[in-house]
Amino acid sequence: MRILFVCIGNSCRSPMAEAVMRDMLLRENLDWTVDSAALADWNVGRSPEERCLAVLRENGLDLEHIGRQIEADDFHRFDYIFGMDEGNVRDLMALAPENCPASVELLGNYRMKELDKIIFDPYFERGIHGFRRCYDQIVICCRNFIQQKRQPQ
Repeated sequence: MRILFVCIGNSCRSPMAEAVMRDMLLRENLDWTVDSAALADWNVGRSPEERCLAVLRENGLDLEHIGRQIEADDFHRFDYIFGMDEGNVRDLMALAPENCPASVELLGNYRMKELDKIIFDPYFERGIHGFRRCYDQIVICCRNFIQQKRQPQ
């Protein structure tokens, strides 16, 4: 299984989801590939936002990710490409090549509740609270995704 998380800048939500999923896969002894990328090029070559890293550290996680922008080849290299909000999914669908083998989905679909399916961008919020909320949402979504995909077909 190959999973790519995508948000606008690859500095908050998608690298956080990458770190959470990597940790869960390690704990579950699953050899899946995980990465994250941006729709925009603002943070290419940069580390994630410091508040993102602080929340990861609070939860015993580390991430050595350098921001990158999604590439056309990603739609062929990954099985699942997750957007964090409806705008991300819409933009991903517009970028996806015809007959794209990757499943482009909203990560929040794995939240399993009608409310709270959108993982809101905390970048412009003051403080760290929004990043903690994102972390909590991402943990639930990643856990549910793993449980669903591990079940026998």
